[in-house]
Amino acid sequence: MHRRHIVTNKTGIDPHQNAITQLEAVATLLEDKYLDQKEKFIQAIESLKVPNQVLKTNLKLTMDNGETKEFTAFRSEHNNAAGPYKGGIRFHQKVSESEVKALSTWMTWKCAAIGIPYGGAKGGIMVDPRKLSITELERLSRAYVAFLVNYIGPWLDIPAPDVNTNGQVMAWMVDEYQNIKIKEGQLQENPLATFTGKPLNLGGSAGRNEATGLGGVMVLEKLFIELKKQKKFNSRQEITVAIQGFGNVGFWFAKHASDRGYQVVALSDSRGAIYKKTGLDPKAALIHKQNKHTLNGFANAQNLTNEELLTLNVDILVPAALENVIHRDNADQIKATYIIEMANGPITPEADKILLKKNILIIYQIL
Repeated sequence: MHRRHIVTNKTGIDPHQNAITQLEAVATLLEDKYLDQKEKFIQAIESLKVPNQVLKTNLKLTMDNGETKEFTAFRSEHNNAAGPYKGGIRFHQKVSESEVKALSTWMTWKCAAIGIPYGGAKGGIMVDPRKLSITELERLSRAYVAFLVNYIGPWLDIPAPDVNTNGQVMAWMVDEYQNIKIKEGQLQENPLATFTGKPLNLGGSAGRNEATGLGGVMVLEKLFIELKKQKKFNSRQEITVAIQGFGNVGFWFAKHASDRGYQVVALSDSRGAIYKKTGLDPKAALIHKQNKHTLNGFANAQNLTNEELLTLNVDILVPAALENVIHRDNADQIKATYIIEMANGPITPEADKILLKKNILIIYQIL
């Protein structure tokens, strides 16, 4: 299952090739330190370019009207040298093999960067979940687990929520995993340990929902301390922030940043963006989105596109949606002075070079 399968988006970007390009750039910086182990070093770099295993299938789903549809599903298990594979599951119409391979690669690096004993993995289904009923979504979630049941487990591969999945989806999945293992007489360990991001009553972790967004704001606080020392800002209220993406990560980043006094002036979801020079209330914006299913039309805010949000003249830009949103065709239009990556790989290697030439400080998502 190591067949190379390039999938690009409208800007011609292959996410997995981006990850390889980043790996090769880092290898160039490190190679002089491993001259006495050159052959082993080269082997290690080459092995990290390819996932250990990429699983792929078409899931057949019976819709509520009796019709049968197929949805392509993936799981990339990148590297388990440090421990079991670990990584999220996303439901999105643009999921691809290249995407999950890239995301699993980045997950390996993130775990390794701070010594967490896991390896990287990522999974997904090519589907627009907004077009499914609750019962269809549950059946699809359970079908995905049935496909992966022999490849996941507490000491094998531990999935988690990602884009368009949540605690409820994890609850369905862990229930299906447990049911299959019991039926097969193979339930030897606590099935709840197979998935993270579960509801609290199923052993989920308190604070898990806001952890990523809050972590980003903690990094923002460190940045502010440094900028204050350099006398670039005197207070948080002077700092304007634009956040692309208003899912779990984007909302919690916006809320915690706003609560600390930063001026969150722009937010966006998949349907569009909103801007207000004097600052937005993230909690009120969330209520509006829940009621209207879009941020557009939020009181006293200007409607923008996601692309326009990226090029706003703000102090800090926070890409918190999908990968590759800043690329060679729009990087030169970025006006923010600082970028805090909250999505996985939102900046392509080509855009990286352009932004660095513009003296834009980037805090990368691996942190």
